[in-house]
Amino acid sequence: MPRDLSGILARHRNDPTRLVQILRDVMEADGWISPPAITALADALGLPRARVEGVAGFYAFFATEPRGRYRVLFSDNITDEMAGSAELRQRLLDAFHVRLGEVSRDGLVSIDVTSCTGLCDQGPALLVNGRAIARLTHARIGAIAAMIRGGAPLSEWPDNLFEVHEHVEREDVVLATPFAPGEALDAAIARGPEATLGEVERSLLRGRGGAGFPTGQKWRLCRAAPGRERYVVCNADEGEPGTFKDRLLLARHADLVLEGMTVAAFAVGAPKGFVYLRAEYPFLVPGLEAALARRRHEGLLGVRIRGVEGFDFDIELHVGAGAYVCGEESALLESLEGERGIPRNRPPYPVTHGYLQKPTVVNNVETLAKAALVARHGADWLRARGTARSTGTKLLSVSGDVARPGIYEYPFGVAVKQVLEDAGARRVQAVQVGGPSGTLLAHNELERRIAFEDVPCAGAFMVFDESRDMIDVLHNFARFFAHESCGFCTPCRVGTTLERQMLARVACGKGTRKDVKDLGHVARLMKAASHCGLGMTAGNALLDAFAKFKPSFDRRLASLDVLPVFDLDESLAEAREVTGRDDVDAHFPEEP
Repeated sequence: MPRDLSGILARHRNDPTRLVQILRDVMEADGWISPPAITALADALGLPRARVEGVAGFYAFFATEPRGRYRVLFSDNITDEMAGSAELRQRLLDAFHVRLGEVSRDGLVSIDVTSCTGLCDQGPALLVNGRAIARLTHARIGAIAAMIRGGAPLSEWPDNLFEVHEHVEREDVVLATPFAPGEALDAAIARGPEATLGEVERSLLRGRGGAGFPTGQKWRLCRAAPGRERYVVCNADEGEPGTFKDRLLLARHADLVLEGMTVAAFAVGAPKGFVYLRAEYPFLVPGLEAALARRRHEGLLGVRIRGVEGFDFDIELHVGAGAYVCGEESALLESLEGERGIPRNRPPYPVTHGYLQKPTVVNNVETLAKAALVARHGADWLRARGTARSTGTKLLSVSGDVARPGIYEYPFGVAVKQVLEDAGARRVQAVQVGGPSGTLLAHNELERRIAFEDVPCAGAFMVFDESRDMIDVLHNFARFFAHESCGFCTPCRVGTTLERQMLARVACGKGTRKDVKDLGHVARLMKAASHCGLGMTAGNALLDAFAKFKPSFDRRLASLDVLPVFDLDESLAEAREVTGRDDVDAHFPEEP
């Protein structure tokens, strides 16, 4: 076995459930995961080689073929696109004479796109060897090109290139309430596990990841599940384009989130927890590891927490590898176990059959932060804000056509119009609430309110003014879902691809009325028949747009009702590029 893999394996205790983490380290060391490395890992971990190869091939940030020594990934999110990422990306491609997805002939650089970097408030952004660079300009692209060409290691690049800013534009009780580590735990211990669970139930706290499942009910089901081994998992894989609230909470309020996990562990009787962090946030890892180490030192994690006999709980940090589908809780658990992130059949649910098939609580970052505050201040503290069915506050990640992008915290029930005014939006055409899988609101719906009983929201709040073409927005969403589909079920695998293809035709003026009709049919079929929420929600924005933005489609349709799906002339485009020809004889004649 290669010496470097021995060190990586030892660091991960030769544990096959840590396969994703092991492969991340191999990528970091070698720049790709070679066939010999796959074989060596399979032998060392006692796994079938096909399983290791399958995991290596599943995640977007893993490469089973050589990439450049500098691996550059531009964010393809719609807000980055609106901020000019395509032009900046092309400048870097031209600088190295490569096409998108190619490796330069000298093996120095490869340039491609990734779905979203979680930096929508400060785009355009890119990742270079996994490290984020935001606020891209032509000057920054020029500097990046020069440093790559000169072979400078990333450790020697200017620190200011890698700065990630946290734009907090409006605080409410979660972001503004002082919190000292241990406060929530002391209150929970004073109440006892059962009373703490009851307080969370009485608060009516609902999950802040989008689904809105009652948090207390989830904890209760896990506590009541048979068996003694339980787990608490923090879902920090916020991959929805337009969402970046969890980044702020983990950067500035890590103790609050970790304490929420510990309160959950106390209530359900779990000795072990995991934070599953999205792959695009490696800059958060040092701070999180430091917070975990500090909490262990202060007796807030480990054995006999706060001196309570039997209250043993510790947290392990796992980092993803670029799979949006792992935001779905069962796919996340599969990834934690070292598998491909394919959602499980449900039932059974994670509360009874979660990590390693043991009872598991999986909560979103924001949910856990609020659970800690409920434990500290009581249920009435949360219920004093928001609405009857949506208690407390909501963090919104506001981006797009606004003067002040960033994080805004409001009590549930806030009008969309109020958020837009506070963020400095003008001439609003549409707002996509909850990311591409959420709700598309037109300009005449701005009096609607952010709440589970009206417009639910996982956190993303993307604004589009009157200068934007909604077909381009929808096409970007379709590319995202086609790229991120795990491929497990046919409705999603085929449906997202068909949506991307048909919207591409509409976007370039070659679509027909039949395309629009078929798009609606495919979106409804995916909603009814897909295996998990990714496919079920992939057509949400499209169906909303049909009802609210029909003129946008009409303007892009060709005049004929039926056109050939296969474009003969377009099929020769690559041949024309290779031969350097673009004369009239290199094209099919247009129909009269």
